[in-house]
Amino acid sequence: MFTRIHKLNQLPSNVSAFLGVNANNTTKNVRSIFRYSFAIKNNEHISVNTAQQQVLKKYQRPFSICRNNYVSVAARATGSKDESKDFLAVFPEIVHELTDAANSLETRQAAEWFTKALEYNVPRGKLNRGILAVSTYKQAAKAEQQTPENLKLAHYLGWCIEMLQSFFLLTDDVMDGSTTRRGQLCWYKLENVGLIALNDALMIENGMYVLFHKHFRHLDCYVDLLDLFHQITFITTMGQSLDILNSNKTVSEFNIDVYNSIVANKSSFYTFYLPVAAALHLAGVTDREVFANCRAIILEMGNFFQIQDDFLDCFGDPEVTGKVGTDIQDNKCSWLAVKCMEQANPEQRAIMEECYGQNDPEKVARVKQLYEELDLASYYAKFQEDKFNQIKTQIEQAHKGVPKAILLQALQKLHQRQS
Repeated sequence: MFTRIHKLNQLPSNVSAFLGVNANNTTKNVRSIFRYSFAIKNNEHISVNTAQQQVLKKYQRPFSICRNNYVSVAARATGSKDESKDFLAVFPEIVHELTDAANSLETRQAAEWFTKALEYNVPRGKLNRGILAVSTYKQAAKAEQQTPENLKLAHYLGWCIEMLQSFFLLTDDVMDGSTTRRGQLCWYKLENVGLIALNDALMIENGMYVLFHKHFRHLDCYVDLLDLFHQITFITTMGQSLDILNSNKTVSEFNIDVYNSIVANKSSFYTFYLPVAAALHLAGVTDREVFANCRAIILEMGNFFQIQDDFLDCFGDPEVTGKVGTDIQDNKCSWLAVKCMEQANPEQRAIMEECYGQNDPEKVARVKQLYEELDLASYYAKFQEDKFNQIKTQIEQAHKGVPKAILLQALQKLHQRQS
C-alpha cells in the first residue's frame, strides 16, 4: 500500500497544496429521534457565573441542559429527517467507546472530563460535514458494498469529521476571543474550563484517531484516510495562521487574493473536500480525475460558503446563526471588508482605516453603516445568485465519476442560507 502524492493547482489564489490520492487496487423534538441523554451528574456539573448564565439564557443553550434534557441538535442538522436520525443515533456509541478508551488508561477523572467536552462540543452544530460524508458514500459505493457494517463505518467516518471540526472550532474560539458558538457559550468561556479547552481540543482530535484505529485499520483505504485527515489538518492550520497573521495588518492591506488564500486553506478543504474525499476513499474510488474534479468544484463551493459566513457575521441574526459576529472588531480579512475597500472613495477608506479592527461599539456601528452606504447587501445578493448558478453548471458538466447529485444537494443547502 502506498499513497501517491500529486500537486494541486486548483486554489483560487494560485496557492498549491499537496493531497494524497488513493492508489490501492483493492425538527421534531429530539426525544423522538435521538434517545440519548447528554447526562452529567448533578454533583459533577460545571458551574456558570451570573454573567455567563445571562448569555446562555439569551442564546437558549444553558450548560445545565446537559444535566436534565436531551440536546436539541435535530433542528440544526441539515440532512433529511432519516439521515439526521441515523447519524445522531451513532453518537452515543462514539462517546461510549472513547470514554472506555480513556478509562483504560486509568484516568477516570480525565475520562469524565473528556466525556463532558465531547457532549458539549461535538454534536451541537448543523452536522453538515458528517452527513455529507455518509450521503456521498451511499451514492459512490456499489450496492453490494452498502452492507450494514459498511454503512456503520460511513457514519463513524462522518463523526470523525465532526470531531475534527470541533477541534478547529475550540481552538479558533480561544484565539478569536469568541463568546458564543452554535447557540451556546463557548466551551472555554465556562467557569472551570478556560484554557484547558486547548487540551480538550487535542483530546477530541486524537480521539478521532482512536476510532480510526479501532474501526478502519483492516481496510485497504486506512492509510489513505489517515493521510487525508493529516493533510487536511495541516492545510487548515496553515489557513488559520494566515487568517490570524492578516488580522494584525491594516484594512488597507487586505485584498481578494489574500482573502481567497485564507478561505481555501482555512475552511474549504475541511468543510467540503474532506467529507467527499473521505467517503470516496471508503467507497473504493481510485480514479485521480474524480478527486481532481471534485476538488475544483468543492473549492468554489467553499469560497461561496465562506463569503456567506462573512456576510452573516455582520448582518445575520445571532438567534439564527448561533453566534455573535466579531469580524469587524477582530480586524478579520473578510469579504465585506475587501469589497468595501475596493468600492470606497478616499473619504470612506479613511473611515475604514480609522474604525475597522477597533473593539469600540461606535466604530463597529460606523463600519456597518459604511457597508450599508455602499449597498454591499445588494452586491452580495447578486453575487450569491451568480456564484450559485456558476457552481451548479460546473457540477452538471463534471466528469462521470463525480457524485453530482450529492454536490448539487449540498449546493442547494447553501443557496440563500441564513445560518
